[in-house]
Amino acid sequence: QVQPVESGGGLVQAGGSLSLSCAASGGASLVKMGWYRQAPGNPRELVADITSGGITKYAESVKGRFSISMDNAKNMVYLQMDSLKPDDTAVYYCTADVGHSIPGVSTRYWGQGTQVTVSS
Repeated sequence: QVQPVESGGGLVQAGGSLSLSCAASGGASLVKMGWYRQAPGNPRELVADITSGGITKYAESVKGRFSISMDNAKNMVYLQMDSLKPDDTAVYYCTADVGHSIPGVSTRYWGQGTQVTVSS
């Protein structure tokens, strides 16, 4: 079992910044970690993810404002969020992916989520 645990959420004014952190317990070798978010009434969406090799992906809506990084040795992933907008308000979930012997197959573990609220 891998248990991601998020921290760093909170309330911030539009234009402000927040930093999220996620630690994945269990000692597994992770192939990818990432961040998803879900706003009220909206589907869950990918915010950003990063592979163990450092390859990153961002949602178009956050490019240039958010930055994801990963510490492989500590099984930690971070999300630096700048220039926050009210539309960024959501519960943010951390994910950790563990690979398997079958090509293209992995197991995704989800954190409990942390609330980010951006006031206008």
